Amino acid sequence: MASLESARELLREFPVADGHNDLPWALREQVRYDLDARDVAADQSAHLHTDIPRLRAGGVGAQYWSVYVRTDSPDPVAATLEQIDCVRQLLDRHPGDLRPALTAADMEAARGEGRIASLMGAEGGHSIANSLGTLRGLYGLGVRYLTLTHNDNVDWADSATDEPKAGGLTAFGREVVREMNRVGMLVDLSHVAATTMRDALDTSTAPVIFSHSSARAVCDHPRNIPDDVLERLPANGGVAMVTFVPKFVLQAAVDWTAAADENMRAHGFHHLDTTAEAMKVHRAFEERRPRPVATVATVADHLDHMREVAGVDHLGIGGDYDGTAFTPEGLDDVSGYPNLLAELLERGWSKADLAKLTWKNAVRVLGAAEDVARGLQATRPASNATIESLDALDG
Repeated sequence: MASLESARELLREFPVADGHNDLPWALREQVRYDLDARDVAADQSAHLHTDIPRLRAGGVGAQYWSVYVRTDSPDPVAATLEQIDCVRQLLDRHPGDLRPALTAADMEAARGEGRIASLMGAEGGHSIANSLGTLRGLYGLGVRYLTLTHNDNVDWADSATDEPKAGGLTAFGREVVREMNRVGMLVDLSHVAATTMRDALDTSTAPVIFSHSSARAVCDHPRNIPDDVLERLPANGGVAMVTFVPKFVLQAAVDWTAAADENMRAHGFHHLDTTAEAMKVHRAFEERRPRPVATVATVADHLDHMREVAGVDHLGIGGDYDGTAFTPEGLDDVSGYPNLLAELLERGWSKADLAKLTWKNAVRVLGAAEDVARGLQATRPASNATIESLDALDG
């Protein structure tokens, strides 16, 4: 297929800079960080979406490794530090393939060396435990974005998948965004409520990202980005990185998931219950009503729409591999990116457009955050504000 070979050729020059991969969490859950048991230098397709051979096959040149921890973790800061340590162990074990990266210049240096630039993103404001000092500490350890929430609200920001509480960002939440701008940490708006997205765009003086979100107009899921927010990205300079998770990109999968969850509740189980009894109920449902399957074309539909609304300068890719149980056909693991580019070539995307999608936009947005930080650091000291003081004043 000529378009597939053209995609691979383009990726050799402008590889994928992916915004979100949950390999560290998968390593925690599966083998408690025993990296011999899951040696990613070898094929791990029986256990993981990600290993170095498949990253190479997929044309990945930069990866934000998520240092996610659960919102109900008894000590989320310590758990986040363990996740950061996992990434560091991976980098120490595989220096020929993985290069530590803290800046846009580091990303470009890795591309020049033929190594995969490895950055980190913390997924959820619970990882800073309402502390701006902890936020700065994570930045000092190499974390280059913070997703403001995960699936649950934090005390200062509303999540897309929780009951609204703050109405977006509280006063302390706005201070978190300002301090992220000052240190140079990207504000990640995946997982947050639309009200939080809008408040963050009102507050941030640096470009924002969506590390793994798609278009709500194409698939009506609260994890996706409404058009009015996409329309604001050109003025902000931010980047929306399309995700591949079927239940976020395929409306039939959204509807199927809602029905499956309701079936679990009707049988007396929580929808996330994975006990043998609960899974028996779930499997019976799936036999009666097969799970809808997303495809490469499904994801391309989102990118077509996002390009129309936000423009090609504001798009990227954030697959969410190893953070989802299901993937689209053709995007089964990290080796699948050429299939997406081939589909977009068939739809008339130019090679210049695809170079922005895969590499240039992600590098630009990190560099822009660094530029904003340099200016702010020259004029403003570190903030030591507390949630108690700011949100009490906010009423």
